[in-house]
Amino acid sequence: MQVMPTTHRMDCSRRLVSRIALLLMAVAALSAVSVLRPAVAQAATSTVSKSQAITQLHDVRRSIDSTLALMKAGKTEQAFSEAKAGYLTHFELVEVPLRVANNRLTIDAEGRFAEIRQAIRSGDSTASIRAKIVDLRAVIDDAERALTNVGVGAPAVVAVQSFIIIFREGFEIVLLLSVLLGYLEAARSTQFMRPIMAGAGAAVLATALTVVLLRTVFSALPISMEVLEGVTALLAVVMLFYVSFWLISRLEHKRWMEFLKARMWNAVSVGSFGSLMLVGFTAVYREGFETALFYQSLLSFGSGLMWAVLAGLAAGLVALAAVALLIFRFGRKLNIKVFMNTAVALVMLTSVAFLGNAVHSLQSADVISYHLLSGFPQLPIFLAQALGFWGTWETVLSQGVLLGIYAVGAMYVFVVKPRLIRRQRDRAIAGAQAGTRVVPSMPAGTVRA
Repeated sequence: MQVMPTTHRMDCSRRLVSRIALLLMAVAALSAVSVLRPAVAQAATSTVSKSQAITQLHDVRRSIDSTLALMKAGKTEQAFSEAKAGYLTHFELVEVPLRVANNRLTIDAEGRFAEIRQAIRSGDSTASIRAKIVDLRAVIDDAERALTNVGVGAPAVVAVQSFIIIFREGFEIVLLLSVLLGYLEAARSTQFMRPIMAGAGAAVLATALTVVLLRTVFSALPISMEVLEGVTALLAVVMLFYVSFWLISRLEHKRWMEFLKARMWNAVSVGSFGSLMLVGFTAVYREGFETALFYQSLLSFGSGLMWAVLAGLAAGLVALAAVALLIFRFGRKLNIKVFMNTAVALVMLTSVAFLGNAVHSLQSADVISYHLLSGFPQLPIFLAQALGFWGTWETVLSQGVLLGIYAVGAMYVFVVKPRLIRRQRDRAIAGAQAGTRVVPSMPAGTVRA
């Protein structure tokens, strides 16, 4: 057997050791890269501030809208590319600050982005992908709320809206009850006040229950929540529009009072406790149902501002208690006209905010298309939802039209109509003076022409 020289064996051993060392170094380098890459990426992404992340979310929304538009146009490949770019180019920059603020939202958004891309790749229907995009829009809004400071302006606006809703509707109830109870006192039938107040108390409880039921029923209906919120807000706008022109609605108020008085006196003549209780319930629950509808809309668009809604509600109830004490206990007469003029202005502005939010909600559900105002700054999301101002042509145009109608109505009610009334009064006075003017007597024998 031939034996290898010692020198040759040593050279082979050195080469083998060198190769093993190089292999180990390569493995170590790859391991280091794999470990350090996420850290480097996180360090680079963590430099994104919250304000920058919010700007990226605006770009994410535009990408989502483009994805849906491309799907509707049948451009599947472009839609997939846009969905992928929207996530990788924009949302990944948001992930680290969002993970700190609310990690659950980060995971939820990542999953929804992946579902949309997979649905497009699998050839799912446009309707199915549209539903996923609508859900993703809601998650992006929640993400922006998590990254945005609430500030002072938005809570103040929402608290005032909550205050004016409960105080205006409650003030109407106080006036109704004061008239009904005043009639009973004048007729010396004070024993019937108790069933009237019992019915009013039952109506207050029914109003609170209505608010809870509306939210429960809406969440259970198989319809998009955005659509329900939009429709509810539109109904609230119609009712707020009606109560805004209080000089017109006073005619309806007088008819309503006459109806309640007739019902009350019929119940008094019979002495029916149940009928009197129903009168009190009817008088209060009509306003209470309006209040429930208004608060349903306010709560729908008050995400993250629930405490401001409750603060306005509490302040309104305290103010109502003070007003009711002044009227019922001390018999004070309040200057209703001054209050109504102030309340009407605030109710008008509240209805304008509701209208903007209603249109925006229908846009989010893809019921109404929307076009962003180019170059127009986007308000912080809490202030946008408090004012209903979302920077789209559709929301701004609808709010502008409603404000124009209010301006024309206010001009007629407070400027044109008073002038017409003064002219009619002056003509009546002039006519009365002309009719009572003394005609001088003519000498005897004078013949009239």
